[in-house]
Amino acid sequence: MSASTTLMFCWLALAVLSVTSVQLGNAGATLLMASAVLLAALGKAWLIADGFMELRHAPRMWRWLLLGWPVAMAAGVLLTLPFSS
Repeated sequence: MSASTTLMFCWLALAVLSVTSVQLGNAGATLLMASAVLLAALGKAWLIADGFMELRHAPRMWRWLLLGWPVAMAAGVLLTLPFSS
């Protein structure tokens, strides 16, 4: 697949995930909806790292560091949600 085709696919997927996360956020404030929004955010982080930043072929350490941060943040948000009022 050419670079321009990959970037177009990434833009389209990011747009779809952004609209999906907004729609899920408007659906209600439940733990399931929050998890779905965070899952969409993780998908967007993966697309940005692998698609735009082209870390697909980078050393594994850099990929794991860059993709591990959004996972850690999503886990932190999910762990604090039960304590919110």
